[in-house]
Order: sequence, then structure tokens, then C-alpha cells
Amino acid sequence: MKLIGIDIGTTSICGVCVDAENGTMLKSLTKPNNSFIKSECAYERIQNPEEIMSCVYDVISGLDLTDAAAIGFSGQMHGIVYVDKNGKAVSPLYTWQDERAAEKYKDGKSYAQTLGCFAGYGLATDFYNEINGLIPDDAATLCTIADYAVMNLCGLKKPLVHITNAASLGCFDVEKNCFTLNNPRIPEVAAEFKAAGLYNGVPVCVALGDNQASFIGSVSGSDDALINVGTGSQISWLTEAPVKGDIVENRPFDGKRYLAAGCALCGGRAYAMLEGFFRGIANLASENEIKSFYPYLDKLLESKTETTLSADCRFCGTRNDPSIRGGVSNLSEANFTPADFALAILNGMAGELYNMYKSGGKSAEKLICSGNGMRKNAALRRITSDMFGCEIKIPLYAEEASYGAALAASVACGINKNIDEACRLIKYREN
Repeated sequence: MKLIGIDIGTTSICGVCVDAENGTMLKSLTKPNNSFIKSECAYERIQNPEEIMSCVYDVISGLDLTDAAAIGFSGQMHGIVYVDKNGKAVSPLYTWQDERAAEKYKDGKSYAQTLGCFAGYGLATDFYNEINGLIPDDAATLCTIADYAVMNLCGLKKPLVHITNAASLGCFDVEKNCFTLNNPRIPEVAAEFKAAGLYNGVPVCVALGDNQASFIGSVSGSDDALINVGTGSQISWLTEAPVKGDIVENRPFDGKRYLAAGCALCGGRAYAMLEGFFRGIANLASENEIKSFYPYLDKLLESKTETTLSADCRFCGTRNDPSIRGGVSNLSEANFTPADFALAILNGMAGELYNMYKSGGKSAEKLICSGNGMRKNAALRRITSDMFGCEIKIPLYAEEASYGAALAASVACGINKNIDEACRLIKYREN
């Protein structure tokens, strides 16, 4: 038997076929998500849901459902699409990047601030649309794009939204697993990993948020933490009770536990900024254009392990305070070197995540690292391992979200009794 996992990302759609017995990935297929719709509004970031579905069907066809036990879905969180009473999309997908709710509304507050959540979160987008008369007349409910994919495959008229996606829309009580406001377009919510319906006789699991799906597809031990470094960066770990404080977000997981998540808006972007700065200087002095300075940074950091230079990498602010800016401190004649700057930036990137993790009072047995920022940067892995004081493991398969969706589907169809049992199938790269 095999499991199918699909992840609908903002720029690509990835599908995997996994052996249900031993967790081996049998096939992987990724197609570009070219569904963005051009808009004259500077704040608007929208995609065509039918183009996304066409790509989803292509991916499923390429994976082959023969002997499939279940299909799982994951997808970009926060965004919404409106559907009518027959389950048909009647709007574009307003993605997580959509900034309409950041526009000023009343009393100096934005639409999102007035509602009590962040711009890009689905219910903040919906609030803006409602106030400005932009909700389609035939809209019956709203859901994420992954929920819509499940609806579409199963021929459902109403979405069934897992708590991992529901919370990403905003205004959600993670302890009671319910929305905190009255809105006739709010969908039905499920806390279990369960089948929402059938596609060609194969059970289709309710869709998961991509953060939780990536965690499921990466972390085999409940006491381990996951660090993902891409453009932004994030540290996530399981907890029995919500973490207190304002630098960590508590997200639903399986109806019994929470996924604590600390998010750095800059993350790998900080290192990319440094690379661009050095590359720009190098190209001023070179007749031949240098297309990437990363190999030179790697070389610098092979032997550079200590610096007195300190970097705060909050160059893009934080979710709680977008006005915060990073900086470099303790400059001296001795440490004003490219190697010191490179090491200081990596220390700052790891340190921001470490501070978030320590605020939760946890101590990991292992650190699981994913995302290209970690997979490709040996120096960052070394620094992070030293800072957290524990071993680092990298998942064998880079398609963490779609792999996690497949593992969740194994619970929905009864192959595994719970998600912890399913996660024992995860394999790690040999260091």
C-alpha cells in the first residue's frame, strides 16, 4: 500500500508517493504554481484557484493512485477563497501575502488591528472585503486553498477545515478549538486527522496547515524541535500547554497538544542581504561578474568560529512590532572583517530562534533542521548545534510538508493509530 501527499505552496505544488509500511519515498513530483493574477492594487496578492486545481490534478495523475490507501493535503496557510453553496470557488485565492488588511481603517488602526489579528490572515482579509463590499454575493463560506482542493476532489459542498488551518485564519481560540467571532462564512472545524471524503474510492484526509505538516514530516520524536530556515525562519516544538509570552505563537496540532512556533521574519534573508552586499562590492572591483558570493562566504566560515561582533537580524521587524530594526554592534578595528560579519549574521539568525525557544522553557533532545538555509549551510548548522547544545538531524526527504500530509493521511485511513506512530517512519540524512 502507498500514501499520497500533496502540498499546495505559493510558488510550487509538490506531490509525493510514500510506502505506507516503511516510509520510503517512492516518487516525488513538483510543478510550478503559476496562478498569480495581476492586480492594479499594490496591496493585493491573489491567485486563480481553478489553475491551482488543474495543477493538483496533474500532480495526482503523475503519482498514480493504484494501490493508494489515502491522500493527504497540506497548503499555504492564512489565505482564503470564497465558495458558494455548491462548493464552487466564486473568488480568487487571497493569499497570505495579501496586505489589504494592513490598510488604515479607524482610529489610526488597520483593519487587521481592529479585528485583532495580522494582515494576510484570512478573517482580516474577509473583514476588509466585508467593509468595502468586496465579498461575492453568492459566497456561502470561506476556506484555505488546501481545504478547497479536498472539497473539489471529494465533490463536497461545504469545507471541513482542520484546526491547523482554521487557526491560521485568525480570531481562533487554540485551547477551545473554535473561532472567537460570529461570521456566517466561517467553516466547520475538525480536530482529528480524519477523512473528509473519497476521490476515486480513495480516502482524502482533511488538509493540514503547512507548518504543522512540515513538523509531522520532519520530527520523529515528541521532545525534538524543528528549525526551518528559508527566506524567513521558524522554530517549532510540541507542548502539552500553551506557551506564555508574546514572542511565541501557540498553534493547534492534534486536538490534544499544541505546536509552539517562533517566527523570525528575516531568517535566511539576513544572510542573503550580506551575500548581496559582498557580491556588489566584489563586482565593482572585478571585470568578470560574480553571480554568487555564497561559495566565498562558505570558505571564510570553514575556519572562522569566534567573533566579538554582534548582529541583531531583525532587519524586517517582528510580527508584534514591524517598526523594529536590526543592527550590528561592538565593532572594533580587529573585528571589522568580512569573516566576522558573516559569522555575526549567522550567530544573530540562530540567536533569534534560540531566544524564542528558551522563552518556552524547553530543552530539546535533538534539533531537526529543514529548509535550504539549513540544508546548504554547514556553518549555520554548526553554530545552531553549539548554541542549542544538541545534535542536529536533517530529514532524508526535502519535501517535508507533502511527506507530513501523507503521514497524516495514514492516520485518517487507520494504517497508523496516531500521528506519533506514523512519524516513526521518518528517516534522516547521514551526516
